[in-house]
Amino acid sequence: MMDRKWDKVIIGIDPGTNVMGYGLIGVRGKQPSMIAMGVIRLSKFESHYLRLARIYERVLGLVEEFLPDEMAIEAPFFGKNVQSMLKLGRAQGVAMAAALSRQVPITEYEPRKIKMAITGNGAASKEQVREMLRRMLSIPTEDLIPELDSTDALAAALCHFYESQRPAVAKSTSWKDFIARHPDKLV
Repeated sequence: MMDRKWDKVIIGIDPGTNVMGYGLIGVRGKQPSMIAMGVIRLSKFESHYLRLARIYERVLGLVEEFLPDEMAIEAPFFGKNVQSMLKLGRAQGVAMAAALSRQVPITEYEPRKIKMAITGNGAASKEQVREMLRRMLSIPTEDLIPELDSTDALAAALCHFYESQRPAVAKSTSWKDFIARHPDKLV
């Protein structure tokens, strides 16, 4: 077993059929840091099926290289073009299959939830998300790449880290359930 620098590694994926973003954060204690981020360029492949194969290969390669404990993936944004949504859903599914083939658990996040976790504004622009990530994770400006898909993916990973730090919310808040869980609190 390889000795790891991180207590936990989270891979984030921003699915796409032309460009797919990825970002990895490492957590030591309660401190997240960027490990890597980048994009998988797919526009050079004419066939949608070849693009899906490339997504699977690259995501599997990232999983095998960085050994993430968990994956956070951005849920598809529902637009008006059904064909685009179908292709995007396939790309997301193939990325998920690559992680699942190595038993990496997956959590999906809506784009607004990711933006809210990073900027405090669910309607924030991609540029605002990028700038907040740069500041929060102390990423040198020269380490950023032009494609915002990379920082969107990193944002998904950081959102997942924040969500995993939150205490679990009790499923029921009735007095009957509270008394059943805390009989010692009765006077």
